[in-house]
Amino acid sequence: MTATAVETKTIPLPTPEMGGDELFRLGMMYSTGQGGAPIDLISAHMMFNLAAMRGSVEATVYRRELSREMDREDIAEAQKAARQWIDQGRIGYAA
Repeated sequence: MTATAVETKTIPLPTPEMGGDELFRLGMMYSTGQGGAPIDLISAHMMFNLAAMRGSVEATVYRRELSREMDREDIAEAQKAARQWIDQGRIGYAA
């Protein structure tokens, strides 16, 4: 393999079947760059939002901490993205 060849990895996206713990793990991936994910605070905040709606208390704590590092515009974008997932029926609230 040459220096320019890069192995591509598929980054998981949230699905309707995911519970709070799985969504929380996605948030961690995007907030820290784990598992080959790019560090993307907007996506991380979105995942923590969705995880919190699915009952993850831990996600609520991490979302709050992450918000302290983000601009208002970025937080608004993350919240909008989470609402779009909900509106499209991809993610529902915890039962």
